[in-house]
Amino acid sequence: MSKLFSPIELGKTWLPNRIIVAPMCQYSAVDGNATDWHIIHLGNMAMSGAGLVILEATAVEPEGRITPGCLGLCNDDNEQALARVIQAVRKVSNAKLFIQLAHAGRKAASARPWDGGQQLPEAQTTWHTYAPSAIAHNEHEVPPHALDAKGLERIKQAFIESAKRSERLGLDGIELHAAHGYLLHEFLSPIANQRTDEYGGSLENRMRFVLEVFEAVRKAVRPEMPVGIRISACDWVDGGWTVEQSIELAHKLKEMGCDFIDVSSGGVSSAQTIKLEPGYQVPMARAIKAAVGMPTMAVGLITEPQQAESILQAGDADMIALARGMLYNPRWGWHAAAALNATVSAPPQYWRSQPRELKHLFENVTTGQR
Repeated sequence: MSKLFSPIELGKTWLPNRIIVAPMCQYSAVDGNATDWHIIHLGNMAMSGAGLVILEATAVEPEGRITPGCLGLCNDDNEQALARVIQAVRKVSNAKLFIQLAHAGRKAASARPWDGGQQLPEAQTTWHTYAPSAIAHNEHEVPPHALDAKGLERIKQAFIESAKRSERLGLDGIELHAAHGYLLHEFLSPIANQRTDEYGGSLENRMRFVLEVFEAVRKAVRPEMPVGIRISACDWVDGGWTVEQSIELAHKLKEMGCDFIDVSSGGVSSAQTIKLEPGYQVPMARAIKAAVGMPTMAVGLITEPQQAESILQAGDADMIALARGMLYNPRWGWHAAAALNATVSAPPQYWRSQPRELKHLFENVTTGQR
């Protein structure tokens, strides 16, 4: 029996398999509003065979968007636009849908990647960025505003309101984005956080805001709705955030009712040195899972079905999240099921596509029957 195609529960939400479509920014929103692109993209991802699709990083306030094209869930217009997308995707797939709630912190106010990705001139005038400390991500950038007590409370309330909107939209779960150098990660890392108050300095202090936001979101939604977190398990920079500190954070989160942890790395410093190789982040997921026992997602250069299966069989993680690999091969889940002698949900319009020798590959997307 394939472990990749065995079910798993996150909180009270049942996933038919352990393939996760990781959050992937599309930079295609207008004023934070989802567009037709999101219907096409997410519909495509939801028919990949994955048990769970996590929507891209979605800003909890307009200033928290990475780029002008990033999704937001800050107001009624954002909510209505995303409702249209979710309703369309639900019609064609039974994949579960989570959302990743985020604030870009000092990495906000940037151009889209295909427009160069550099900080926009607006960062100096109308689009102020915020961070734990007034330290720019890159030397040539405008430093962010260091958050005061009022700003911390504003952002915490923004996470709460976006979480409530997520629940109203009928989404199945929430992932908080505390990775890749964005705001919550910035509080954790001594590279970005050089505060001298109760939110800076010691490990306990640097974890404080992340834990406060998690606790607030956990309380804002119904108990059975899964709430998890994505972290950068290490900064890949001497003197930065480490796997050992990630384990301490994960212990605290588990005590607060965190349902899963999505283990990535890096992003807080341009000085990072990463040795890229297949599954390069899996050892971090393994260490956190072994120490904490929380349901764990592994992500990062996991591209082959047998590779994913081996990670799960070894107990290094509980789920496999794919991003670029899914964009390159939007039917990755189908091909994985064929390779591992498993079955996968697919809409009846596509049943004729299965090769003759794989006639038992597909299940009915609505009933789960072959």
